[in-house]
Amino acid sequence: MITSSYIIEVPRVKKLLQKPKFLARLYSPQEMKFLMEKHFPVFNIAEMFCAKCAFIKAMGISAAGIKMQEISVLTDYSGAYYISLAGKAKKSFAMKRARISISCSHTRSIASAIVIFYE
Repeated sequence: MITSSYIIEVPRVKKLLQKPKFLARLYSPQEMKFLMEKHFPVFNIAEMFCAKCAFIKAMGISAAGIKMQEISVLTDYSGAYYISLAGKAKKSFAMKRARISISCSHTRSIASAIVIFYE
């Protein structure tokens, strides 16, 4: 089992949102659709960013060359987050022969995520 977490200050994400290319560079089309439907809530953006960073940390050296857009943090019918992979991220993770669980949370000032790889 591999566990990794990431935490970020929500005001920092709010500041990054002022840069026009921030969302387009980091979020997949599926994520952008979800965020657009929700009117781009900074808390969701921050949680999703944390989940992506935690995933990359958990991948370790296998993360070399993975683009953030290849890691999609989406929600299921109940609203729970899950990770969907594409491209190099999908190929690299397949070699680990593991499953992924994620948990995201936030307060007014902090967002965090934990990613667990398990058999």
